[in-house]
Order: sequence, then structure tokens, then C-alpha cells
Amino acid sequence: MEATRLIDPSFWSSAEPAAPGSELPDGAHDPIGLVWFQTSGSTGRPRWIGHSREGLLLSAAVVNRHLGVTEDDVWGLALPLHHVGGFGVVARAFESGCRLESDLGKWEPGQLLEWLKAVGVTHLSLVPTQVHDLVRLGVAPPPSVRAVVVGGGCLDQSTGQAARDLGWPVLASYGMTEAASQIATQGEGELRCPYQMDGLPVLPHWEVESSNDGILRLKGPSLFVATLEASEGRWKFAPRDDDWFETQDRLKIEAGRLTMLGRVDRVVKVLGELVDLAAVERAIGLEGVAVVAAGDDRNGARLVAYSEVDDGQRAVERYNGGVAGPWKVSACVRVESLPRSELGKVRYAELG
Repeated sequence: MEATRLIDPSFWSSAEPAAPGSELPDGAHDPIGLVWFQTSGSTGRPRWIGHSREGLLLSAAVVNRHLGVTEDDVWGLALPLHHVGGFGVVARAFESGCRLESDLGKWEPGQLLEWLKAVGVTHLSLVPTQVHDLVRLGVAPPPSVRAVVVGGGCLDQSTGQAARDLGWPVLASYGMTEAASQIATQGEGELRCPYQMDGLPVLPHWEVESSNDGILRLKGPSLFVATLEASEGRWKFAPRDDDWFETQDRLKIEAGRLTMLGRVDRVVKVLGELVDLAAVERAIGLEGVAVVAAGDDRNGARLVAYSEVDDGQRAVERYNGGVAGPWKVSACVRVESLPRSELGKVRYAELG
């Protein structure tokens, strides 16, 4: 489904099921006419998330107000439509009445730069991999670009700051498919500060709380309405049965701001101690290194790093020199490339 079709008013008043940029699987049935996005989550098991059009447009309106978007601005689409981050750009352009540019073509950082100059984009959403490519290119954005929202994963602090030093107005965000994209996002005023992922301001249409285990719980009008999941060879339509949704993310909540601490499914026990694999990756401090847990009869688990860069082994050795036993990485395996989704997220289930 092309972006130009999605900004037609008839799409937003339709009661027909829709899967932007994709197709629902054979046998899937939606009795209430939702907009569907596929996600595999951390398990790799296919799952579809269904949103109402009203919830998607409300999310778009909140983000537009947060970023100061008006009808004179231009949203640029540089993400695939079948991901909620890309579709959110289309919804924001429609909600604000501003122009949408969606003819970028295949991703290539030099091509993006020329496209931004040619069409006058003011607002853009990118994923961390794309920002890394722009930093590697080492060029400044055209002056029209006022905000680049970075979602789909955590952009490391050094790369985020390098992007800002080049002039790219990158804004950290935290969101998920179940929330119609953004939950917490930096504002343009934070561009005057050093780039960081900590303390992201929660957008005003969300209520957030922490469970007893430190897991984020979420409530709001842009929460998903239903899911489609494969069960015994059939697709099961399941309406959401609670106002609150418990995520799989551990976060700290302070004064309406969120700090990401890690995923529940990326915490393992080694020698009886809880070890956060995401924290190990951050401490190694090298893009292109992924850490997973392998089974170990004696220790419960052992940590293995996979590196697609030549400096991986040396970075792991430096890291091991400063940590206690349970946190040490037992091996570093050189690979040609890490398995990734099309948005650049590492597929950890395919490692090991």
C-alpha cells in the first residue's frame, strides 16, 4: 500500500482492515477493521498488532504538537510503511495537513542527503543504523531539517553526539509497535544539550507505571486494540483485555521521564548473579558487537560475543579486564555480518 494512498481522507474513514505496505496472512480475520503491523518481537514468532485509526491519528497529533509541526512543514518518509515508525510519518503528515515526501527509494546516505535538499524536508524519522551511516558519511544536513526522531532501538551516545556535532538534529525516542510508535521523545529544546538516551519525556497521552519487578506498564488511547497470533496452524484474533499493557522493558520512571534499563528477555543468571546482556554490549562500547548467553552446566550460562568488526576481540579483552567473573565474556566469534532486521535490529535468536 503506497504512502500516497494512505493520505487520502477515505483511508482514515474506512472500516476495512488494512496492512500498510504489506498483506495480512492467509486465513487471518479481522471483524472490526483495524490497521495491522507485523512484529516478530524478541522470540522471532510472527505476530500482528492491530490499531484503530483513531488511536493512530491521536498518536500523530501528539507527536506533531511535541515537535511543533505545522501545515507549512514537510515530513519525509525514509522508513518502510509496514513498520509502525514509517506509517507514523504518513499519519503525522495527514494529521498536520503538511506535505509528505515519500519518494526516497532504496536507502543510501548520500542519496538521502540529495533528496532532503531537493524536497525541503523539515522532519524525519530514522533508525540507529541509518544515523550510523550518516555519521560515517561525515556530512551536515541541509538547513531545512529541524528534527530527526531516532526510534527502532537505542542509538549509542557517541554516535548520537557525533551526529549532532555534524548538525543533524537527532532526538532520542522510545516506543513500540503496540503503542503506535512513540511513548517518550526528546523535544527540540534538548538539542542544546549533549545527546543521551536517559530521561526521555513521556508524551502526554500516556500513563506509565513500573511493576514490582521494574517492568514498564502502559495505558493510553493509542494502545493497540487486538492481536493476530498463529495458534495450531490458524490465526487467532484476540482483543486486548486490559486497559494496562505490560511491556518486556525494564525502565526507571522519574518525574515523567523514562530511562531504559534493558529487556526482561536479555537478563540471564551467571553463577547466580543477574547479568544484563544489553549492559555488557554498552560497556564493550563497539558498534557491530552482539552478546548472547549460551548454556553452561556449571555456571548456568556463559557470555559469547559475536563481532562483525575487526576490533571486536580487542574490545572484549579490554572489557573483560575491568569486570568480575559473572560479567566476563568467555569468547568472541568473528562473523561476516550480524543477522539483522530490515530496520537494523540484531536478531539475537539467530546467533549461537
